[in-house]
Amino acid sequence: MAVLRITDATRSFGSVAALRGVSLELHEGELLGLLGPNGAGKTTLIRAIAGRTRLDSGTIELFGRVLTGTGGRDALGVVPQEVALYPLLTAHENLAAFGSLHGLSGAELKQQVAWALEWTGLAERATALLKTFSGGMKRRLNIACGVLHKPKVVLLDEPTVGVDPQSRERIYDMLEILRKNGASLLLTTHHLEEVEAHCERVAIVDHGRIIAGGSVSELVASTVGVGRRVRVRVDRAPLAPLAGFEQDGEPTVLIGAVNDVVTGLPALLGRVAAAGLHVEDVDVRRPSLQSVFLHLTGKELRE
Repeated sequence: MAVLRITDATRSFGSVAALRGVSLELHEGELLGLLGPNGAGKTTLIRAIAGRTRLDSGTIELFGRVLTGTGGRDALGVVPQEVALYPLLTAHENLAAFGSLHGLSGAELKQQVAWALEWTGLAERATALLKTFSGGMKRRLNIACGVLHKPKVVLLDEPTVGVDPQSRERIYDMLEILRKNGASLLLTTHHLEEVEAHCERVAIVDHGRIIAGGSVSELVASTVGVGRRVRVRVDRAPLAPLAGFEQDGEPTVLIGAVNDVVTGLPALLGRVAAAGLHVEDVDVRRPSLQSVFLHLTGKELRE
């Protein structure tokens, strides 16, 4: 079941087309990773779903209901890329303030604030000012302030940017609890390894269009293939090109590929030995989401 459906969404800012017919579905209970280079249209799409920018054309449906204007989003939670908290308030005060903005009051507000402090691991810092918090603590509180009203669909725009690996894993533990409690999550991030580890499905957007979608294994099979990449470092540069290899910028590094490591790798290394070269190091890697991403969007830097 699709809890969120975007159909043929377009949005331009002057002569710049940010969205060019994006269609996307978020299924019930899933964590969907939305990837794309800078300027691809990810944040514009998130803003449109949240009601912060209007589409030029296309539709957004939340639980089967077409969203118009800024209303109809009570079941939606939004966690922005920026830390949108009050630095001179305590963690408890921030949660109480945002809970009130979400329409909570009385015993329900008190209960949700207590839950959020435990969920984020910040109960012992409830009365500490936000300005004393680390980056990871601020990120966890930022997420909590966006989900106090128990939304069924949550949009997270780069929720782990700028935090250490331990904090990132803690955040994903928090997100898994949200899913177990019935929420469906749409996540944008530039940390491809996070998406590979935690998301069932991936959608890649570029130049305002969805250019690929599916599980990581499906994307690998349909783009770069399932062969293993073999990186061999030798003691000196070969005098002539070796069959099955290409050089990787360094004269003593050779790049090859094998479909079956058991049978293919010995044959590949045998060619190196036959050329009179000594193998100093071998690195075999399966195709990754990063390989797919670079294959589809290119390697040029985008600012």
